[in-house]
Amino acid sequence: MLKQLRLDHANMARLMHVLHLKYKTLAEGERPNFKLMREVVDYILDYMHGFTLPLEKLCSEHLLERVPQAKDVSQRLGEEYHALNERLKQLSDNLDSILMDAVVPMDRFAEDLKAYLDAHRTYLRHEREELFPLIREHFDDEDLQRLAEAMPEDAQAKLAELQEAYPQLYEEFREAEDPTQP
Repeated sequence: MLKQLRLDHANMARLMHVLHLKYKTLAEGERPNFKLMREVVDYILDYMHGFTLPLEKLCSEHLLERVPQAKDVSQRLGEEYHALNERLKQLSDNLDSILMDAVVPMDRFAEDLKAYLDAHRTYLRHEREELFPLIREHFDDEDLQRLAEAMPEDAQAKLAELQEAYPQLYEEFREAEDPTQP
C-alpha cells in the first residue's frame, strides 16, 4: 500500500515536471503546447477526484480513529488539498479560455501555473514527510490490506489509460526525470 502511494507520488511528480517544462517555455516568452497542458491538467483532475481524494479520506478517517493527535496534520493536509484543487480548477478554466482563443494575460497565467506547481509539490512533500510516517507507524498489515482493497479498482490502469488517450503526454511523461532518484 505504501509502495503504491510512493509510486503514485513519483508519477505525479513526473507530471509536475512536464508542466514545469511548459512553464519554462512560457517564462521564456514562447508559446507552449497548451493542448498538452490541458491533457495534463485533465488527467490530474481526474486522478485527484477518482483516486487521491477517496484514498486520503479513507486514510485520514482510519488514522484519526487510531491517532487522535493526527487531527492537525489531517486537517492541514485537507485544507492544502482543497486549495490545490481550486488552483487546478482555475488553471483548467484558463487553459479552456486560451484554447478557445480568449484573451488571457500570459504573465498572469504563468504566475498561476508556477503557484500551482509550487503548491502541488509542497503538498506531496507534506504527505511524504508527515502522513506516510504516521501510516507506517500506526497501520498494521491488516489495516493496509483493508485500505488497498478500498482503493479504486482502476488505479493501476491509470498509466495505461494515459498512454492510450494521450500519446504525446505519455511520451513526455516517460522522458521526464524520475523525481525520486538523485
